[in-house]
Amino acid sequence: MNQTFQNSAQVLSIGVFFTLMILGLASDLPHTLASGLEAHGVTAAAANSASHTPPVSVLFAAFLGYNPVEHLLGPHVLSTLSASSRATVTGRSFFPHLISSPFSTGLHEAFAFAIVACLVAAGASLLRGGKFHYVEPSAAATHANGNGNGKIDPSVSELARITTAEEQHAR
Repeated sequence: MNQTFQNSAQVLSIGVFFTLMILGLASDLPHTLASGLEAHGVTAAAANSASHTPPVSVLFAAFLGYNPVEHLLGPHVLSTLSASSRATVTGRSFFPHLISSPFSTGLHEAFAFAIVACLVAAGASLLRGGKFHYVEPSAAATHANGNGNGKIDPSVSELARITTAEEQHAR
């Protein structure tokens, strides 16, 4: 049962982490993508159109090492750019550098949530109390669960009486 909860929690954790990453990426990505494309000669209309790409596809394109700018702009917009701008925009380093700031924002949000979750878990752990040691009652300890003189002390719990009787029996 514990393993089932652990597996479910792991899947939930990954879902929360990626959701926060995507939300952080979505907050800065459109502006960053549009301004980065415009800085390399892409028209404002084409850059604005390309900047509305879903952040999920941008995130997985980055993970897979794929540069989607050529696909986002299309051959018509790329043909209007100079050769050096076209090579820069479709190059291997342009897209990763362009999304690094929005990606960083998403990571900060995900890690901030992780820190808060760890602090809540630490607080809950502190509130749970001392460590409980279960002691299985034995037949000999059940008969001798008193305080050594045959009398049972009602103020002592059953677990304490069993432990005390076992300790006394061991002496």
